[in-house]
Amino acid sequence: MKRGITRRELEITNISEIKKILDRAMIVHIGMIDGDEPYVVPMNYGYTMENGKITLYLHGATKGRKLDVLRENPKVFFAMECDITAFEGNYACQYGTAYTSLMGKGNAEIIDDMEEKKKALSILMKTQTGKDFNFEDRMAAVVSVIKISAVDYTAKRRPVPEKGGQ
Repeated sequence: MKRGITRRELEITNISEIKKILDRAMIVHIGMIDGDEPYVVPMNYGYTMENGKITLYLHGATKGRKLDVLRENPKVFFAMECDITAFEGNYACQYGTAYTSLMGKGNAEIIDDMEEKKKALSILMKTQTGKDFNFEDRMAAVVSVIKISAVDYTAKRRPVPEKGGQ
């Protein structure tokens, strides 16, 4: 079942605005199911967006819980946020936090092909640093690379309320 966001007036649908979130967030929280319990890991990421389709790239150790969980169940949920600003109000319920966020679901795949790993690592570094990097086989061989193909996502902006309009 596809679900949208509750407060449609906060939804971001413009692709260039969604790319800005992907460019600024820096950390993605990856939610997985480990048996019958949730498991969430914050990670650096790289991304591509083609025709509105988001692909995330992650890297990490070559063994561990995250990889074991993904091999068992490749379905993931992801969430990221940026532009975080706390704001005050006249009373407790008017305090809050402004933010911009992106979240969605997808399928994870552990990349084994060396050329695809090196390309993914270059994408990750470009997203994180804005710089171009090339990777040799020996560098890519010591890390795992995870590719998440998003099947659905939503973006949202909660602005700082105007004074008096809280």
